[in-house]
Amino acid sequence: MLVATPIGNLGDLAPRAVEALADADAVACEDTRHSGRLLKHAGVTDARLLRLDAHTEDRAAGDVLRRLAEGQVVAVVTDAGTPGISDPGERLVRRVVEAGYGVSVVPGPSSPVAALVASGLPTDRWCMEGFLPRKGAARAGRLAELAVEERTMVLFESPHRLAATLADMAGSLGDDRRACVAREMTKLHEEYVRGTLAELADWARQPPKGEVVVVVGGAPPAGGPDDDRIRAAVAESIARGASTRDAAAEAANLLGVNRRRAYRLALEG
Repeated sequence: MLVATPIGNLGDLAPRAVEALADADAVACEDTRHSGRLLKHAGVTDARLLRLDAHTEDRAAGDVLRRLAEGQVVAVVTDAGTPGISDPGERLVRRVVEAGYGVSVVPGPSSPVAALVASGLPTDRWCMEGFLPRKGAARAGRLAELAVEERTMVLFESPHRLAATLADMAGSLGDDRRACVAREMTKLHEEYVRGTLAELADWARQPPKGEVVVVVGGAPPAGGPDDDRIRAAVAESIARGASTRDAAAEAANLLGVNRRRAYRLALEG
């Protein structure tokens, strides 16, 4: 059973999650100390904790399968959010399914989804990119792929590498590609910083504190909208009371085009 846990605010632990953790014969977790504190907060005091992190997942899967064969119920949690999303759990689930056992989910907090819906960027089509490769050809190749990705992208990055990653993305995807950095979600100092990749790279030169998730707008469709479509979008915004500059920015964000192009067409009328 995959059990989602809070990404920051302990109040987000669902009653059903507490029930599932209390009823489980064992709880597989990334960090036994971290999860032990969460279980104590939830009033679960006698859980059997199993270590299951990125380094032990394959070995722990054998223990989990043995317990399932004995008829036990095993709950799986990570330090925060939903197991299997850039966290341990994916390989375990595959092993469990291949062995013929059922997998159930207690849904709940997920930092990629939380950041996406608060970003202000399109949510109808999106993809989870996780962490980019650190350097070299692998990083350059991934950035080249993202440059033409039309879906909204969600990425993870550590605070001290954030500025460099945003700058690299600005270089590959374009300085004016819209993005949002979500910081410390659900916590006291929750913050969403929105702007272009270039603006956010400059903001991140002083590394932000806490966990961050980056949401980046997708590339415009091949060929992109023609000038008349951009002019029409600008005119619609102006008719709603927006200034020429704001209307151009809104049209650029809506259609995924360069803001300078939209502003030039707005001035031409």
